[in-house]
Amino acid sequence: MARVINRSLLDFPRLTINLVTYPEGHSVMRHNDPMGSGSYYKFNVVLKKPAQGGIFETDDTIFSLFDRIVFFRPDLHEHSVSRIEQGKRVLLSIALHAPWR
Repeated sequence: MARVINRSLLDFPRLTINLVTYPEGHSVMRHNDPMGSGSYYKFNVVLKKPAQGGIFETDDTIFSLFDRIVFFRPDLHEHSVSRIEQGKRVLLSIALHAPWR
């Protein structure tokens, strides 16, 4: 199976931006991203949707637009991506680890 390509575009202690390519056959199991302190926010933009599969699911979002732009709290809410049956999924992921709770 092909590997996920995670390219770091910006990496600061509280802000990271990654370009992530998920290949055909890949899926992301249901999980959350616990943080030791503070709050964790993610703003994900799907740049390329796979032809089949690769559907993002989460318990809650702050907002979601056209199943392509999602702003959510990965530390509080479980999330997953269904198996990519055909094609690939390319995602711009902007993560903010805020000091407040």
